[in-house]
Amino acid sequence: MIQIQCLESKKYKSTCLFSRFSLGPLKKGQAITMGNALRRVLLSNIPGFAITGVRIAGINHEFSTVLNLKEDIIELLLNLKQLKFKSNLEGPIISRLVYQGQGIITGNDIDLPEGLELVDPRQYIADLTAKSKLEMEFLIEKGEGYCLSNKKRGTLPPGFLAVDSVFMPVRRANFFTEIYSDNVSPDLETLILEIETDGSITPKDALCYSAELLEGLFTSLQPAKTAPLIIADENTESQNSQEEELNNIPIEELELSVRAYNCLKRANVYTLADLLKHSKEDLLEFKNFGQKSANEVFESLESRFGKTLRKS
Repeated sequence: MIQIQCLESKKYKSTCLFSRFSLGPLKKGQAITMGNALRRVLLSNIPGFAITGVRIAGINHEFSTVLNLKEDIIELLLNLKQLKFKSNLEGPIISRLVYQGQGIITGNDIDLPEGLELVDPRQYIADLTAKSKLEMEFLIEKGEGYCLSNKKRGTLPPGFLAVDSVFMPVRRANFFTEIYSDNVSPDLETLILEIETDGSITPKDALCYSAELLEGLFTSLQPAKTAPLIIADENTESQNSQEEELNNIPIEELELSVRAYNCLKRANVYTLADLLKHSKEDLLEFKNFGQKSANEVFESLESRFGKTLRKS
């Protein structure tokens, strides 16, 4: 019987929880199979909450400015993107923020309904440099993966600006295998799984949810007595699965410098899938994108995800 043990658990801050788990004993080869499946589900299919739209009093588009606000609207939307929520609610949620005066605005200033809370209420939003009034209304939704703002524009209520939404509560998921320590047989392995979340869910709960999802998925493969099991082409399914995973990983996961990150965003590169469509030479053609930034992207992509840019 497989035993699961938590080897290490750390809370670096409210928005960064880390745990390392040991799963075993497993037969040789099973650890990699299980690790791959769990990692994909952890990164792509754990639901989370995020702001998908915001309505700002007196603002009609993202290139406007607010009187006495230190940030422009684009910077404000990027700050809102960093807010992490946890909730037991399901449907779309509307919340408001009304700030009167001068000072720094944080998540604490948002009026949240019962059942919805911020992981870090001290999260910075904006700074009013002089006495003024800022009034905003947020649309908060539950989802999976990463949703670009241009995909939401047609579905938002009138007056709302779309926000890039990061629903993924699991920031990182890595695994490796070891020889099972309680048995001298080299045919038994242990899966070591490392999970880091944004605080809206614990690594343990994320692991349990992933296991339940995979269990339900594989159970559905059992053929019904009245219908044959239909098997699709495995190469096509595997390729589609890989593309879907890359589409759900934003370029923020590369942890690039501000200059490289902004250049990619201006070139409409939002996810790893977008980035892998380009070669290193293509990057150098982006405005203000130099050799140093290209090397940074290339090295981070290879070290974090084992991927390389296509050849020109």
